Amino acid sequence: MEIVLAQPRGFCAGVVRAIDIVELTLATHGPPVYVFHEIVHNRHVVESLQSRGAVFVQDLAEIPPGAVTIFSAHGVSNAVVEQATRNQLRVIDATCPLVTKVHLQAQRYSRRGYDIVIIGHLGHEEVEGTMGSVDGPVYVVSTVEHVARLQVSNPERVAYVTQTTLSIDDTRDVIAALKRRFPSIQGPGLDDICYATQNRQNAVRDLAKQVDLLLVVGARNSSNSNRLREVGVQCGVPAHLIENERDLDPAWLKAVSRVGVTAGASAPEVLVQRVIEKLQQFNFTAITEQSGLRENTTFRLPKIPALERAGERPGNLLREAD
Repeated sequence: MEIVLAQPRGFCAGVVRAIDIVELTLATHGPPVYVFHEIVHNRHVVESLQSRGAVFVQDLAEIPPGAVTIFSAHGVSNAVVEQATRNQLRVIDATCPLVTKVHLQAQRYSRRGYDIVIIGHLGHEEVEGTMGSVDGPVYVVSTVEHVARLQVSNPERVAYVTQTTLSIDDTRDVIAALKRRFPSIQGPGLDDICYATQNRQNAVRDLAKQVDLLLVVGARNSSNSNRLREVGVQCGVPAHLIENERDLDPAWLKAVSRVGVTAGASAPEVLVQRVIEKLQQFNFTAITEQSGLRENTTFRLPKIPALERAGERPGNLLREAD
């Protein structure tokens, strides 16, 4: 019986950059280093960084004035930035550059007098940050049904942006509904959805043709991991989201000869390897990998004098070992 690994899978460039920032800040300043929200949506990553002195908080009021503070990869609102300034926090911004791009798009449309529609999930940190990055009217929709009920101040002045980690197919349908409802609507193309989201979903679509079962390694609060599971189901394959090997249910493996394994963009490879080891206990001993796209995207670390003086790159503990 066989395990087929998706390619690409796991960490994207924005996640690598965010974790690098925390690791390098800890190495430069020493603990504690405060992080506003989970740096990325993965408990293993968070606990690993906590063990080295990172302190994760949900409210800036929990951080002592003047402390070194990192904003998570999901981005923050203008109000959070202003509060950090008032509290004299020494801020390092780990927002993914692709999320920053969405903020800038929304701000540009808002300054031109457009109502902003965010295609995304209300309550997700990325969407909350995007909503709070503009001053004018802003709305959130995630389904075609939401679009049908949407009421804006001026139907002739509407623009949309997208959460970076959505399903491309779902986003396409919502965009089409928005264009039907507001023919003059402005907005970016589908290629503005995160490259890593698109690549991983494409890999799952190919993988679904080859396997009897799909396992997605990722956190339950990870948007892109949930979307990968949904893509597998849409392709007609039983699919399960698991945080680690302990979530694997042997009952899923009955009458299964080929298991596909992928991982969300915030899930480290060490968790994938643990799932493989667990599957091998059930005689899934052959392992192959898709000949898929090899990503080479990287994002530069923020230019912060204290980091530049350190003269070193962070370790790769979370990517290579545990």
